[in-house]
Amino acid sequence: MTMNTQGRPTDAGSAGVSSTDTFTGNRGLQIEEALLFEVGRTDVTGVDLDEPEAFAPRLGKLARKSAIDLPGLSEPEAMRHYVRLSQKNYAIDSGLYPLGSCTMKHNPRLNEKVARLGGFGDIHPLQPLSTVSGAVDLMAELGRWLIEMTGMTSVALSPKAGAHGELCGMMAIKAAILARGEPRDIVLVPESAHGTNPATAALIGFKVVTVPARPDGTVDPAAVKALLSPQVAAIMLTNPNTCGLFERDVVEIAAAVHAAGAYFYCDGANFNAIVGKAKVGELGVDAMHINLHKTFSTPHGGGGPGAGPVVFSSRLAAFAPLPFIRIEADGPVLVEDETAVTDGEQPFGRMVAFHGQMGMFVRALSYMLSHGADGLQQASEDAVLNANYVRAGLRDVMSQPSGDRTCMHEVLFDDHFLDGTGVTTLDFAKAMIDEGYHPMTMYFPLVVHGAMLIEPTESESKASLDLFIATLRHLVQRAKAGDVERFREAPRFAPRRRLDETRAARAPKLKWERPQAFDQAAE
Repeated sequence: MTMNTQGRPTDAGSAGVSSTDTFTGNRGLQIEEALLFEVGRTDVTGVDLDEPEAFAPRLGKLARKSAIDLPGLSEPEAMRHYVRLSQKNYAIDSGLYPLGSCTMKHNPRLNEKVARLGGFGDIHPLQPLSTVSGAVDLMAELGRWLIEMTGMTSVALSPKAGAHGELCGMMAIKAAILARGEPRDIVLVPESAHGTNPATAALIGFKVVTVPARPDGTVDPAAVKALLSPQVAAIMLTNPNTCGLFERDVVEIAAAVHAAGAYFYCDGANFNAIVGKAKVGELGVDAMHINLHKTFSTPHGGGGPGAGPVVFSSRLAAFAPLPFIRIEADGPVLVEDETAVTDGEQPFGRMVAFHGQMGMFVRALSYMLSHGADGLQQASEDAVLNANYVRAGLRDVMSQPSGDRTCMHEVLFDDHFLDGTGVTTLDFAKAMIDEGYHPMTMYFPLVVHGAMLIEPTESESKASLDLFIATLRHLVQRAKAGDVERFREAPRFAPRRRLDETRAARAPKLKWERPQAFDQAAE
């Protein structure tokens, strides 16, 4: 089948890559896959349902007036469709996944086995608390580990992801400021921060002021001090930062922020680099989210599930949201509403209907218990070692915006090494797909032109990293040798070719429409 025949061809066969065209569009065991709408028929269904008895609908003007136009598929058709789609995906179980600041690490199967135990896998959020004491104990133990690893005072487990955790931490900061009766409405955010940081602050009513970065990619405490005032509520700082560097002046920055009466929020997206090595509480942090789905397995590719618990210092512990775990003489107690709040507890409210993502809690604690304190520390050390191994293997052929310096868990390159070649960062990334690799994070952080951010994590072996390094060195060599068409045509061996980006931007098709003929199907 030929799809998206207008403009640049997107199927691999039409690019002249295959020496043999096939009638089906299949290439051996690489099966061509149509859209679900093109597989099924709207006049059939995969199930037989009896006609309902006569009834009077209550939808009024909202009642459907035309056919629903959904494809009907048998169970084998539906199963084959989704299995074939899954086989086109790249995953951490397929190979190295070098996304910077995303920590796509191996997820031990032990964690999955434990998460599927009946007591955890079949739990329901509406069960009476008397029937889920084991789950509450697990949440309490997970919280204890998170508090111990960070040197903080309390933890909110309910946030569902990193950005949700940011929101939780900043809402606690806002509640603390309101409790003090102070008109603080400014949040300082370094220019290299994750985009969710300023978005979170703005969402809850703060004004965002950008802190410029030094040429080496770190934050200058003098720049922070120059912006501090009685109107500043907090600073949101990522450490290690998005350039893959440890903020060496973090203690001085925290002291200045506290002296000005403000709070220090730390973005914990890069916690995988410092577990067992540094306690953020001792660095002066007041709140930090922890992506369980990154640091403690179950990488979040595909959009979920996620969990972003937030740890709080003693300055903010009282404002942690409901629900939270209180440790009492008889064991942990889950505090679900304000009627159970005691003196000294001032939760800012409730962010979620229930308690969090139990599957993520189980996987994370399983990961912690199986590794132990020394194993978690080694994981961080290996993540940093692997990133620096990649840096050392590429530093003579790829350019580093902050100079040749030791990085943390990820190494940042820019596109200067491609100057004069006619090859762009995007072209380089697309060529990596032909070599069987998911591209690294591109064009982020935004403060670096043509950024290429690589995080190999601790999961990769030396052999795996050697092949990755050799592949990138080869691509650099081909780019500098003038093999531009190889890059501009890439990917040639993927299930789909590169889209005509200009046409897609100027004449986007935002809704699938049934084609007049089969060979006019939109991709």
